[in-house]
Amino acid sequence: MGTALQSIPLKSIRNQSVSLGDYAGKTVLVVNVASQCGLTPQYAGLEKLHETYAAKGLVVAGFPANDFGAQEPGSNEEIEQFCTTKFNVAFPMFAKIVVTGAEKHPLYQALTAAKPEKTGDAAGFRERLKGYGLTPTNDPEVLWNFEKFLIDKSGNVAGRFAPTVAPDDPALLTAIEKVLA
Repeated sequence: MGTALQSIPLKSIRNQSVSLGDYAGKTVLVVNVASQCGLTPQYAGLEKLHETYAAKGLVVAGFPANDFGAQEPGSNEEIEQFCTTKFNVAFPMFAKIVVTGAEKHPLYQALTAAKPEKTGDAAGFRERLKGYGLTPTNDPEVLWNFEKFLIDKSGNVAGRFAPTVAPDDPALLTAIEKVLA
C-alpha cells in the first residue's frame, strides 16, 4: 500500500510512469538537481552515495528543476546525457518538474509540508544568494538546487537538508545511516 508520498504519480527521465512506491522498503534521498548551478558538482557526491549505500537500501533520486536562476534549461534527454557523460550518474533520474511556487509538483508539495524546515546553513546561503542580487525563497519552500529530502523505508520524510549540505557532509551521512539501520 505505502504512504501518500509513495503513491504520487511521477515520470522517469525517459517518460515512464513511476512512483516512489517503486522503492518501497528502501530509503530514498530526493534531490532537486540542475546542470548549470554552482552546486552541480554535487552530482559526483550523489553518485558516490548511490554507489556506497545502494546495497544497504539507499536510492538517490534526482529531480531536475529549472526553478532557480534558469540553471536547468535542457530537455529530459539533454539532462540525462549531461548526467551520464559528465558525472557517470547511475542513480534514478526523473522528468523535469517544478519544485516551488504555484506550479509546484505534488511530490514537492508533500515533501515541504511534511518537513517545512531544513538542516544546514540555509540562512547563510540565503544571504549569499541575496549578495548575488537574487531573491531566495523562505521556508517551507525549497531554497535552491540540490536541497535534499530523506525518506525512510516506510515512506515518511525523515530529514531535509539545505542545498549547501554536501553529499559527504557528516550530518547527512549520519542521517542516512540511521535511517538505513
